[in-house]
Parts: sequence; structure tokens; C-alpha cells
Amino acid sequence: MKKLAILLISLFVATSCSDDIQKADAYGNFEATEITISSESNGKIIHLDLKEGESISKGKTIAQIDTIALQLKKEQLEVAKSVIYTKSKGVLSQINVLNAQKATAKINKTRVENLIADKVGTQKQLDDVNGQISVIDRQIRSIEVQNAGVVNEAKKLDAQIKEIEHQISKSKVINPIDGTVLVKYVEPNEITGFGRPLYKIADMSKMLFKGYVSEPQMANLKIGQEVNLKIDAPDGMKNYKGNVSWIASQAEFTPKIIQTKEERVNLVYAIKVSVINDGSLKIGMPGEMWLTN
Repeated sequence: MKKLAILLISLFVATSCSDDIQKADAYGNFEATEITISSESNGKIIHLDLKEGESISKGKTIAQIDTIALQLKKEQLEVAKSVIYTKSKGVLSQINVLNAQKATAKINKTRVENLIADKVGTQKQLDDVNGQISVIDRQIRSIEVQNAGVVNEAKKLDAQIKEIEHQISKSKVINPIDGTVLVKYVEPNEITGFGRPLYKIADMSKMLFKGYVSEPQMANLKIGQEVNLKIDAPDGMKNYKGNVSWIASQAEFTPKIIQTKEERVNLVYAIKVSVINDGSLKIGMPGEMWLTN
């Protein structure tokens, strides 16, 4: 009986040790889609409502860049546009006068034609009236050409004003997504420029676990498959349910910092698993993936 008890204890210890050395199917780190928000305008940052680690909502106004120079330029263009339209009105008034003269000439033409029909008028009188109408038509065409140049100049100013208004709208920085501020690159009263990073944000509500699996394990993986993810916790391991969202189409050499189920495997496939974050998962945090509980 004593020998039997010793044997059972030995089997129990061996089984326990076997469980202890059981390895996960993949090791990796958690990541999130990070977006760097950059300035689309040049100038001084006169307002900045941003803190690192803060959760901000989509559509929130984060920063305002000084637009005084743009506003002054817009006012100058609007004054120039007003002057041009005043010129255009003067040109159009000339056309109205000529059209009135043309209408009178046409009435005279009708009268002369009636006189000729009554054998009282002469062909010279009709030719004079037709000549007068022809001269008025040429004058009208000349003024219309002149006015077309004025109108085109006004349209050019309109385009420049719209461009300035677009630049002014870009001076207001609007947050594009719901997320957490990871890094803040600028402070109020700093001078920024087009393309300069202002802050980095990521949606931390849904994380990605990126790990590597060996070729033999690929047969047990497919897109959408539910897997178990584990992270270290004070009382052991904390479990999460996730779904495989991406599998690499090509193998790559084993990264030095990654271990796989078979330590000597040279080629592995990268995978990503999407998981809902309860607030415990952080970018860069190590984790494990298990295909079974």
C-alpha cells in the first residue's frame, strides 16, 4: 500500500508538471489603430483643449489656429471684387443705353420702309438707318467682350475667396474619431505649420492582438474563429474571448522576441485577433493566444 501511495503521488506530480509546461499557441502583443492628427494650417495655436490619456469624442473642436492674416486677405479680396462688380455695372449700363438706341433705330427703319413702300422715302434713308443699327451692334459686342474680361476677373477673385475660406475652416482642428489621446505634441501659443503633428489618438475600445503561429497550426485557424486570449493578472491569468480578424498570406522568419509553440520553428505566420477592451488592455501589453480553453 505504501508503494502504491508513492506511485500515485508521483503520477500526480508528473501530471501537474506536464500542465505547468503546457505552452500557448501564440505569443504576441496588443495594439490599436493609431492616428496622428496633423495641422492643416500655418499659424499660432491660440486654443488647445487636449490632455494625454484623455478620452475625447468624434467631432470635438480640439484646437484653433490664428486666422487674422487669412481674414485680412479675405477682406482685401472682397473689396477688390466689389470694385470689379462696380465696373461691370458701368459697362452693363452702357449696353443698356446702346440697346435703347438700337430700339429707336429699328423704329426709324420701319418708318423708312413704310415711306419707301409709299414711294415717299429713299433707299439712302434706309441704308443710313441700317448702318446706324450695324454700328450699334458692333459697339454692343465690343462692350460685351470688355465686360467678359471683367466678369472673369471677378470669378477669379471668387475662387480666391473660397480658397481663403477653406483655409480658415482648416484652422479649426476637429477630432475625427472617438478615442484616447496617446501623445500630445504641441502646446498653446506655439507656432505650427502644415503637416506638423499635433497629437496621436487611438480607439482603445477594441484592441488587436498580434501574434505568430507555426505552419502546422495554420490548419486549425480561420478568419472569424473564436480564440482565447490571456494576460498576466495578480491572481493568475485573465481571459478574454477574441476573433481572428486577419491571417498573413505569407510566412516570415520567426521574430526574435516571439516564441511559438515549437521553439525551433523557423517560419511563422502573423495573425491578428480582435478583442473588446474592458479597460485592462494597453498598447504593447504582452499576451497569449490559446486555440482551446
